[in-house]
Amino acid sequence: MAFYKEPCIHCGYFLPRDAQFCSGCGSRSPFIYSCPTCLREIKKEENFCLGCGRPLYIMCPKCLEKTFIQERCEHCGESFLVQCPNKRCQAYQFFQNTKCTACGKVLRK
Repeated sequence: MAFYKEPCIHCGYFLPRDAQFCSGCGSRSPFIYSCPTCLREIKKEENFCLGCGRPLYIMCPKCLEKTFIQERCEHCGESFLVQCPNKRCQAYQFFQNTKCTACGKVLRK
């Protein structure tokens, strides 16, 4: 039985199609970009999410360069993810989110 692999969009490492993480670069979404607010699939060519209208380009809080919203800044490599404070959840969330997309816990006020 043949198992086909696809490259990670971040580093090019080949992974099984059902992989949840990339073992090459550690990405949590190796095959698609998703909106951090509504989790809809997005593309780098778009300026706004088609699901919720969120801007897809932000200013990095560390280097102040305009970058696409993904796990890390395209310029300085700074992570944009913070961990949910809910001890049962602890899912990684985009730093600008106000609520956890996994459990609904308030991340910041």
